[in-house]
Amino acid sequence: MTPHATVVESLRQEGYRLTPQRMMILDIINDSVSHMSAEEIHQKVRERYPFVNISTVYRTLNLLKRLRLISETDLGEGYVRYELLERERHHHLVCRRCGESFALEHDFLKPLQLRLLKKYGFAADLDHFAIFGLCQRCRSGEGTAAAGKEGQHGAD
Repeated sequence: MTPHATVVESLRQEGYRLTPQRMMILDIINDSVSHMSAEEIHQKVRERYPFVNISTVYRTLNLLKRLRLISETDLGEGYVRYELLERERHHHLVCRRCGESFALEHDFLKPLQLRLLKKYGFAADLDHFAIFGLCQRCRSGEGTAAAGKEGQHGAD
């Protein structure tokens, strides 16, 4: 089953209506190649259906997040971004000096997840998040000239 179909089926099973607005929002998130902000999603929805209010987008995103169908991640840009959770799990390393973002594979965090469960009995939801620090270039002093440039290291 595709990620999109899985989300649609999950909504049905939870008893939620598949309104045209919800379907458009899901389609846009599913079709995106990167994380999207609520405002970017709203803009794309309005291209297809100009009467959709931003509050509809936020309500739908909150519902999808509550049902753990999408992730919400703050990459340090002043707003959050959304992505379907059915895609390959990954996280981000974000340089707080130059703003570069690097993908971090989910497997890297599995030992942490297991240790939290074993030591504290805490089942952590490590769905999608960002870890902030300094990239290699900024630590070596080269990154100060790159400050202000957008992610060139391979932000996903």
